[in-house]
Amino acid sequence: MEELKARIHSFESFGTVDGPGIRFIIFMQGCSLKCKYCHNRDTWDLCGGTLYSIPQVLDKIEKYKNYFMPSGGGVTISGGEPLLQLKFVTELLTSLKKQNIHTAIDTSGNFAITDDMKKVIDLADLFLLDIKCINDEICKSLTGFSNKQELEFAKYLSSIKKPMWIRQVLVPGITDKEEDLLKLRDFISQLSSVENVEFLPYHDMGRFKWENLGLKYPLDGVRTANIDDVKRARKIVLE
Repeated sequence: MEELKARIHSFESFGTVDGPGIRFIIFMQGCSLKCKYCHNRDTWDLCGGTLYSIPQVLDKIEKYKNYFMPSGGGVTISGGEPLLQLKFVTELLTSLKKQNIHTAIDTSGNFAITDDMKKVIDLADLFLLDIKCINDEICKSLTGFSNKQELEFAKYLSSIKKPMWIRQVLVPGITDKEEDLLKLRDFISQLSSVENVEFLPYHDMGRFKWENLGLKYPLDGVRTANIDDVKRARKIVLE
């Protein structure tokens, strides 16, 4: 039988913002969304990256267990969009669970809740769920897709009490409208298993990746978000 492999963009050995504790982060290759603010434009190509097997990835993780385990950390599978390579992620989570390693998946949640998806959800300890914008029209403009599936994904996680962190990139003039933040507050209040809400300030540090690919940066002229923008959003949604 052919060995199961996945396309992986890169690894980070000491992540501190993508889940609790110190994290070993796997950035999977490939994404179907077209987020205009994406700072990893080079991860979109479904045929890019480097092929790795499960044993090869586990060998990399093993080297750092003594660092991330004592911190209460673990492994975060990010991207790109990790759930596009569902079979590989399922097998990897199964192996990590046997070692009692905490696992998190950073995803858009833009997927139907199939039996295979339910299996992955059951295996992961935490979901970092990126709600692009609660306003569906803005979400479509920003990513090319409706937010309906990602909101249903959040509701499903809530229904089974699966821990999740809600994340939203705060783009001035686009995802920071007060009426939308109030709707986001109302939506989050209906969920039972949200452990954290994060507003990630929009920046354009990934602009060069777009330009290196010969592409025009979509949010040219949009100012970056600052700490006051984040404080305002947190006040509206969380206080």
